[in-house]
Amino acid sequence: MKPNANTIEEILEQVPKDRKEVFVKLHNTIVENLPEGFVPALSYGMLGYVVPHALYPKGYHCKPSEPLPFASLASQKNSINFYHMGMYVESSLLQWFVDEYPKHCKQKLDMGKSCIRFKKMEDIPIALIGELMKKISVKQWIELYEAKLKR
Repeated sequence: MKPNANTIEEILEQVPKDRKEVFVKLHNTIVENLPEGFVPALSYGMLGYVVPHALYPKGYHCKPSEPLPFASLASQKNSINFYHMGMYVESSLLQWFVDEYPKHCKQKLDMGKSCIRFKKMEDIPIALIGELMKKISVKQWIELYEAKLKR
């Protein structure tokens, strides 16, 4: 369910009322904890947290005109989805998150390769997501990304 939006503000305005407060709080927490160099942007119809072309001119290998994605946040039909590419490529970071999650949330972790689905708004571990965002610098992300591309 992609919003019809051209700005971050428009995406935030389109979030359904029953999840808007927590969605905005989660977005703000992500932005407050982004390491230097990452920037919030629109990315594939979602809120994205990316490495801008100014820092990584090559852009995303699938679509070089797009900045290198790192994380994303979307309000989907049945959930708020948070995507973190660092956990997808770095197994130790994924393990850290999986180990920490039960300390912050009563709900079972509903996760794909890089996507965490939150169906109960009151159980979103916002502080844990903030901690996760601090775990990889822009330089580390670019190095991880390039190492995975070369395989």
